[in-house]
This record gives sequence, C-alpha cells and structure tokens, in this order.
Amino acid sequence: MESHGDESRPEAADADCWVSINDRVLDISDLITENRGLLTQPLVLHAGEDISHWFDPETLDIRKHVDPERNVELPFLPHGRFLHVPPPEPSAAWNTAVHQMPWWKDAKYVVGRLTKKARWIEIVNVLTQQRHALEVCCEETMDDIQARYLRYNAHAKSYTWKYLDDGEFVPLQMALTLEANGIPDESSVFEKLDMDEHQFKPSLYIYYNDDLTIA
Repeated sequence: MESHGDESRPEAADADCWVSINDRVLDISDLITENRGLLTQPLVLHAGEDISHWFDPETLDIRKHVDPERNVELPFLPHGRFLHVPPPEPSAAWNTAVHQMPWWKDAKYVVGRLTKKARWIEIVNVLTQQRHALEVCCEETMDDIQARYLRYNAHAKSYTWKYLDDGEFVPLQMALTLEANGIPDESSVFEKLDMDEHQFKPSLYIYYNDDLTIA
C-alpha cells in the first residue's frame, strides 16, 4: 500500500499510533496497546511524526553515541529508551532471543510509503466502458495500481493493461511505474497554464483476457 493524497503524511488519532521512518509509514497501534508502559511513551508522544532521525538511514539501527559517563558506545535516545531497545546494562529481563526483530525493522507494521508526488489517472474498461478516476503515487508500479483497482473490479488481474501512445495501444510493463512506462506526470505543466489536471489525466485501458481470476 502506498500513502497518497490526503494520506501522504502519517496522522495519529486517539486510538492510533502511526510514525514514518525513511519514507515508510508504520502503524504501531497494536504494538502500543499490547505493550503499554514507560517504554511506549516516547512512541505515543511522537505519534504522527517522522522519526527517521532516531535511526541510521543505512542499517535502520538506532543511532549511537559515546556515553560520557561510561565511555562506551550506546544507543542515542534523547527522548528516552523505547520498546525493543536493549537496556544500557545487562538485565535478566532482557531476552535477546525474544527481541531479535525490533518493531522498526518488522515489515508487518509497514502500511505504506510517503509519496513525493500524487497524480490522477483514469482507468477505462474497454469491455464495459466503465471509467474510474484513481489517485496514485509516482512511486507505485502498475502492479501496485492494479492491486488498488481491485476494489472496483475483483478480476482486474484478468485484464491486459495498455496505454494509447501515438495512436497505438501499447501493453504496459506491470513491474514499472507510470513514468518508466513512458507516461509522464504533466500536472505541473497544466498548473502553469492554469488548466485543471483532472480534465487532462492520462487514460489506461484494460482489455479482458477471458481467463477470470477468482475474486
């Protein structure tokens, strides 16, 4: 799932705890509920925020610093120790085997990505002539778009996706983004010309393959 449109920034309600780390949006609401206590307080206090600066961008490990009192390298925790960060001293309460996968590295909490740009497209079912407008992220591949289109057509995977290019319908490469498929985002051009991009959104055409998938 990609975050787009109004979802392009994580928000936190009373019962929710969403954070973003390196453009990934994580829903840790259940994690907080299951582990209420002092170690979840820093997460609750920073719900809805980008906490990428807490982590090394390459390894996703907690950033470290040299503790001036112990003169050893320890996790840098300006907001206090939080869930799944080991204690500074050996502790019988800390089980390394149990904490092998910290929540910030666990894919099950990732619900989407922040997008640099959202754009509108129109999907046309050639068989039924149904049309659906869909806001997508520039980072999404055609496979991602197809998956989100399933809400409108449960058999979307039984269609070939094409784009009209110079008068010819060209099959789209499903592993590529719209841009990589030769469909540029021209919304900035329309904006400069004071034109409504919704009136000029690119159309994708889906052709029935006669091999219906199971809904």
